[in-house]
Amino acid sequence: QVQLVESGGGLVQAGGSLRLSCAASGRTFSSYTMGWFRQAPGKERLLVAGISWSGGDAYYPDSVKGRFTISRDNAKNTVYLQMNSLKPEDTAVYYCAAAVKYSAWVQTDYIYWGQGTQVTVSS
Repeated sequence: QVQLVESGGGLVQAGGSLRLSCAASGRTFSSYTMGWFRQAPGKERLLVAGISWSGGDAYYPDSVKGRFTISRDNAKNTVYLQMNSLKPEDTAVYYCAAAVKYSAWVQTDYIYWGQGTQVTVSS
């Protein structure tokens, strides 16, 4: 069992930056692929960044590539999402999630989820 708690969301102007953090409980954090998803009102939840157990593989969709960076600190049981050059369309609830499968880039691979943190980007 893994419990995930996100933090770092908030209100930011377009062009600004935010760093989200996700703290995980449990001793096996380093065994999970970690992902950040987002869900805007009325839209489906989408993966915006994923990182493998070791941090050696990462995934970004084209919509955030070059602007978002995922990283992890296995010693601190924490995964981060650095978001730069934010746009109003990045506004959403951001969720942290964990998957057992290595390099899991599909939502159905994720079995543990946090409660989410709101990110609002004003124009």
